[in-house]
Amino acid sequence: YLVDKSPQESFGKLGEELFRRAEPHFRGLQYLRGISNTIIGISHYLRRHPAEKHLTETLNDLTKKMTDAFRKTDDSEWHWFEDFLTYDNAIQPLALLHSASITSNKEVFEIAFTSLKFLEELTFKSNYWNPVGNENWYFRDGKMSFYDQQAIETMAMVLMYGKAYEVTEDSQYLEKMFSVYQWFLGENSLSIPLYDPETKGCSDGLQRMGINKNQGAESVLAYLISHLTVLQNFKTKTASSNGEFTSNDSLLFK
Repeated sequence: YLVDKSPQESFGKLGEELFRRAEPHFRGLQYLRGISNTIIGISHYLRRHPAEKHLTETLNDLTKKMTDAFRKTDDSEWHWFEDFLTYDNAIQPLALLHSASITSNKEVFEIAFTSLKFLEELTFKSNYWNPVGNENWYFRDGKMSFYDQQAIETMAMVLMYGKAYEVTEDSQYLEKMFSVYQWFLGENSLSIPLYDPETKGCSDGLQRMGINKNQGAESVLAYLISHLTVLQNFKTKTASSNGEFTSNDSLLFK
């Protein structure tokens, strides 16, 4: 991302150096979240350096690991990459959206949106978004945990919907992205904000009895990335078509 979006050349050069140090390890990755994050990183890099064909090959190899995992567990009722959902779940369909936006692979797009819809149906059963909790996660044929809900889960979902809107220009994904973002602001199962406007921090999770009042780096960054993603998409939508969210978008500017 730093290579692709750097505000200064020196930042971009630092990003390239870090990327090159990591590159020898890409093809050896086995775990899906590491693979997903790496696919996203390679996709950003290729937008800046599209001629590096060996990285396109690496992207295709890692994407195949994702699609193979999906085909192995997919059936008529379960459309996911594993037999369970744990943490940072939306990073997986997000990765495939990034990959397919580079390669234009229709099958990868199809799997991305199938898994996106599956995750959406699990977590939007109420009037607000309810992510998979980390007490016992959610295993196939089991019961989904609702607590503890984590900020990183919300960030991944916001990024996934932002990317889905980018590749489809379907405004439904903006509405869903904004609904997920409002989890931070109190649109959740306990109606308690996790974002603290006094400290500018974010609580570490939503628990059965309230919020985890610790404000760790992961949660704060998850909020900030989510906020900036929604704000960027809001401005892009408004500038391009004078479109408006039906939600209370003034919350973005507080």
